[in-house]
Order: sequence, then structure tokens, then C-alpha cells
Amino acid sequence: MGPTGDDIRDIQLHPSLRCNLRCAHCYSSSSPDSTPALSVDSMERLLAEAAEEDFNSISVSGGEPLIYPALPQLLQSARAMGFSATVTTNGIPLNARRVDAIAPFVSLIAISLDGAPASHDKMRGMAGAFDRMRARLPLLRDAGIPFGFIFTLSLHNLHELAEVADFAVGEGACLLQVHPLEAAGRARESGLHPPDDLELSYAFLEVARIQRQFRDQITLQYDVADRSLVEREQCRAFLIETPPPELVAEMPLAHLIPSLVLQEDGWIVPLQHGFSSHYAVGRLGDGKFRDAAARWKQDMLPDFLALARKTWDEIGASPAHLPYTNWYAAISGFSHEAVAPP
Repeated sequence: MGPTGDDIRDIQLHPSLRCNLRCAHCYSSSSPDSTPALSVDSMERLLAEAAEEDFNSISVSGGEPLIYPALPQLLQSARAMGFSATVTTNGIPLNARRVDAIAPFVSLIAISLDGAPASHDKMRGMAGAFDRMRARLPLLRDAGIPFGFIFTLSLHNLHELAEVADFAVGEGACLLQVHPLEAAGRARESGLHPPDDLELSYAFLEVARIQRQFRDQITLQYDVADRSLVEREQCRAFLIETPPPELVAEMPLAHLIPSLVLQEDGWIVPLQHGFSSHYAVGRLGDGKFRDAAARWKQDMLPDFLALARKTWDEIGASPAHLPYTNWYAAISGFSHEAVAPP
């Protein structure tokens, strides 16, 4: 059930908001000034119990995960528990020592890429950021680590996607993920504009064109909801009735909510960073994850499904609407409105 599909049941880990950059579009307002970090021991305990709830994948982000000192230990522990692992990075901290330390335990390195070199440098707030990132890609190729790029789509940069795709294919990337800008964190403070549904529809055409152009050379992933597809397969947006309690009690949590986020503040929330903690499964260090999962299934699942229905009713599927929309941003936004004081 839900948007991640049947095979990937993921926990996104944000050990820290410390980062070597201060990017204008950062949804978590990460920066070099942020110092608190979650302990690796507590995350290992969480993953051990999450595996029992049938989660099978982790995505480590931040902040900049490559400067989190315990990243190799975390990845090694996760691999030993049967998790696949992705690390999302700006690429600049890659060096031979770090690559050697994580290579045996990581399935994919995802590198943020914000357009043509000048646009990338401007978004990163660092002259030469593009060239410094590009200079480190041979380390990944030599180590045999699959890598891809994440392009943050705004209201004004779709015209740069073709250049980004050419670069990704030329560098040997296996994935190009196109992710709409979120109006959160520093992106909101910087006045950047997320793509509206019209821009998302134009972007779909461009993504389809690029995928045809490169065929099997690279996979494109486009993080939007297709309204007609959701109408046909409503479980993709959690548009279901609450299952009977006895069935819910027997189901692993990952089969009910297959995407969780461990935030840097310890809250374990559904779907994406910044989701309201009202809907959190629990908080790191507050008892056993399996007990929190059991309580969430009993007490919060109906509210979460009601939120999903409210979200879909608001963003709509009528002919007046354009075919594509940012469902993740919508449900995250409504998660806060649903619990806001009168």
C-alpha cells in the first residue's frame, strides 16, 4: 500500500543537519553551524526493530551525511541487518578515504545537481561547486558504486533539465531523479518558487522526451502523482478504508506505511521530512519501536488515512485539474493544518 510500491519499504535517516554548504533550496535549513547529531547506537537499535516490521531499505540524508563521522558504521550495521542503503550527498566531501569506507555497504550514491554549472553554484552558494562535485565522480566510477543525480525542479529551471540529463549520461549515472522543490526550510526563506501543476505537466513531457532519447542508458524518476493513475489505483495515495483491527494488528508496519523519516530531532514521521509530528510513529529513544508501531497502527492509522482522503479531496481529480501534482507536498502541508489550533 502507498506510493513507494511493494518492494521498497524505506526509512530515511537524518543523523544531523550539519552540512558543508548552505544551499538556498534546502528543505531542512542545514548548514555548517548545525552541530547536534543522533547517536549511531540509537539508530542501530531502531533499524533492528524496524527490520522486524518489514522495512528493507534506508536512505541517509541530512545535512551532509558524508561528514557524519559514524556513517560507515551505520551503513555496515544496516547491511548486516539486510537493508539496502542509499546515501544522498552534495558530492563535494567525497574523497578516497570516505569512498573506501562506505563502498561495501551502499547500493547507490545520490548526488544533488541543480542545473547548469552557474545555476548549480548559485544555488549552492559556492563558486566552483559544480566543478568540485564533478571532479569527485571518478572516485565512484573507480569503486564501482552506482550513482545518480537528483535535480530539484523549481518554477523556473525546467529549461536546464536537458543539460542536466546530458551531463548525467555522460558521467555514467544510472539514475536521474526529478524532484519538485518543497516550500520548506531555507527554500521558503529564500523566496524560491515550487513548480505549479502546469509546470509539473510540462516537466512530465520533458522527462518522457529525455527518457526516450536515452532509452536504457539511464533511468528517470519523476516524483509527482499522476491523478488518473491514483484514481485507478487509490492505494497509491492511501485512499482506503481502515482495515479491521485484527488484520491491522497482524500486519507489519511497513505494509501500512512503507516510508518513514527519522528526523534530526528524533521524531519518526511518515513520508517526508517536515511532516507534522502529530502523525509520528514515535520518537527515537522513547521506548521500543515495535511498541510505538503497535500503538500507531491502533491509534493513528485511521487519522492518517483520513488525512490522505482530505488531501486528495482538496487537490482533486476532476477534469478541471491538470494531470500531475505534488502529492507529497500537499499531504505534508495538510498534516500541519489538520492539527493547527483554531
